[in-house]
Amino acid sequence: MNALHRAFERGAKAAARFTGQPLCFGLAVGVVLVWVISGPLFGFSDTWQLVINTGTTIVTFLMVFLIQNSQNRDSTAVQIKLDELIRATESAENSLLDLEELDEVTLEEFRARYELLACKARELLEDAKRAQDADSNDDRPDPTALGDPRSAGAGEDAPRPGAAGESRAAADRRPTAPDRPRPVWPTSED
Repeated sequence: MNALHRAFERGAKAAARFTGQPLCFGLAVGVVLVWVISGPLFGFSDTWQLVINTGTTIVTFLMVFLIQNSQNRDSTAVQIKLDELIRATESAENSLLDLEELDEVTLEEFRARYELLACKARELLEDAKRAQDADSNDDRPDPTALGDPRSAGAGEDAPRPGAAGESRAAADRRPTAPDRPRPVWPTSED
């Protein structure tokens, strides 16, 4: 890496850190306020307007390159970290390591494949939820069969769900807080 490249990197990092601070925003607001206040002194002339237009154009032009450099660095770092996570995870597909380098057609094939896997996983999750709901609805005891004291003609001695007089079979049918079934995720071979 040559000296010019290193100097640009150091300068770009320092500028990115500085321009992202509240102090820099405050300075920019201050410059604009000074420009606005100085308007009557210069009679709102064309030169007065040209100063702010030229200044903001130059700053914007230079900031485009600084922002792009910063985004490239951040994106590369994130990709390297993700690649390491994929590489270190046993069940991960190592073919995804350099996904950002593939052409659009191949990326679309991967996206469609993972969209299909996600749809299958959601279907399995919904099926498990429906099965769980059906099981919990079947296990719910009929309140009139257990002698609900609120029903007509029931005395205080009528067994209540969970009461000592409730039979063991009725207690076993009583719904409990169901454990959520663990979803079965499709593998890449599906």
